[in-house]
Amino acid sequence: MRSYDLSPLFRSTVGFDRMTRLLESALSGEDNSQNAYPPYNIEKLGDDQYRITMAVAGFGLGDLEITAHPNLLIVQGKAKEPQGGTFLHRGIAGRAFERRFQLADHIRVNNAALENGLLHVELVREVPEAMKPRTIQINTATPPALPGVSQAAA
Repeated sequence: MRSYDLSPLFRSTVGFDRMTRLLESALSGEDNSQNAYPPYNIEKLGDDQYRITMAVAGFGLGDLEITAHPNLLIVQGKAKEPQGGTFLHRGIAGRAFERRFQLADHIRVNNAALENGLLHVELVREVPEAMKPRTIQINTATPPALPGVSQAAA
């Protein structure tokens, strides 16, 4: 596996520590091998709207927990063992899981719903007014008056 040294990119930057960790974890592939369960989709619904859909068959409302931290969404599932009966074949996974999603700045969880074995988590980007781009009006300034010269003469 290739190893990339990202230190030259961050020699002249300040405050990008989170970006460094994201790049390093993405390049190391640490999330891919151990967290293949449960499968999920990430959809872009609009310019500032997203949806994460996770296949959580066998999990009920009481078995799932969603926690939103700044820049991090954690979805956990702990299914209860079925009562009675002996399985001859068990192909429906019901093991506990924890899935972490790194979120960009100003992304918040808007809604979550469980429907037909799919957990839908709606996300929305809400940029504060102070951080939105704004147009600056350009004024025409009259030149300052020179001492001893009347405005009419100028």
